[in-house]
Amino acid sequence: MQVMTRAERIEALKRISRERILILDGSWGVMFQKEGLSEEDFRADLFPDHPGQLKGNNDILCLTRPDLVSKLHDAYYAAGADISETNTFSATWIAQEDYKLESAVRDINLRGAQLAREVADRWTAAEPDKPRFVAGSIGPLNKMLSMSSDVNDPGARLITFDQVYDAYREQVLALHEGGVDLYLIETITDTLNCKAAIKAILDLEDEGYEALPIWISGTITDRSGRTLSGQTAEAFWNSVKHAKPFAVGFNCALGADLMRPHIAELARVADTLVAAYPNAGLPNAMGQYDEEPHETAHELHEWAKDGIVNILGGCCGTTPDHIRHVADEVRGVTPRQIPERPKAMRLAGLEPFELV
Repeated sequence: MQVMTRAERIEALKRISRERILILDGSWGVMFQKEGLSEEDFRADLFPDHPGQLKGNNDILCLTRPDLVSKLHDAYYAAGADISETNTFSATWIAQEDYKLESAVRDINLRGAQLAREVADRWTAAEPDKPRFVAGSIGPLNKMLSMSSDVNDPGARLITFDQVYDAYREQVLALHEGGVDLYLIETITDTLNCKAAIKAILDLEDEGYEALPIWISGTITDRSGRTLSGQTAEAFWNSVKHAKPFAVGFNCALGADLMRPHIAELARVADTLVAAYPNAGLPNAMGQYDEEPHETAHELHEWAKDGIVNILGGCCGTTPDHIRHVADEVRGVTPRQIPERPKAMRLAGLEPFELV
């Protein structure tokens, strides 16, 4: 099997992004839930006597049920995805501390990247005109740098910037070694946490590691139009644009109908690719997602037709069938054209500030 080098894959990714709308995969959690996994699936022979419950820690499946992880990559690539994420959304020592699995973090990220790489390379060899790419998933943390952990003490924090940086550095090192094509810092609720992840990535480049594209995806948490740490869409962009990301966008929390105005705002201000992967609508009273694949695809087709996106995919509740419908709906639609904005000093707190 002839395998493209990483430099060739990155060049192909950038070229294809100029030609058409790229397709990301969909939800991982909902698909693992469909498997009806037991506690034993999460433990296997590796953690038979590990204290506490491991069920629900989907990242550990990279080690205990790699067959299911590879199967899901296969399903999303077959559905039309160009990019599939590693199963490493919570693979930092900070997040894995809840399961007492801090020592397994490097192995989870390394194996997660290797599994995705193996499946992507197999698809690329079979369909060389449609190369498949791997995004290293770098998810949010359960501890925030921007917000106090104590309402009576505005300065209280559960963690320091250096600790967050170290956690993300361990993750990005293993993802890089495992063979990812780009980093996806996603579901960002706290922009300061995101900045620690960005610094960890950029520091690797300064140390001589091969530079990889960075995709940054925030989360608008409700109808206020702000992230959990309080920023508007434009303020969020102003806070992260120094990283010169390959793509920026939003995912999770909202369905396509409620997410659209925030994606449109990013499309107006961001001088890079704009990406979006909404939930399959809002959850019902039982926490399930009812939006059918053709409904999600119809909404996202409108976004594509109106020229506000370059990358589309799905988040909570979406399945390979959702991704297949989205890929079919946007095939042949011209991707958003990146705007040229006049030079200005653009800063941000909770609101954007521009000094021309």
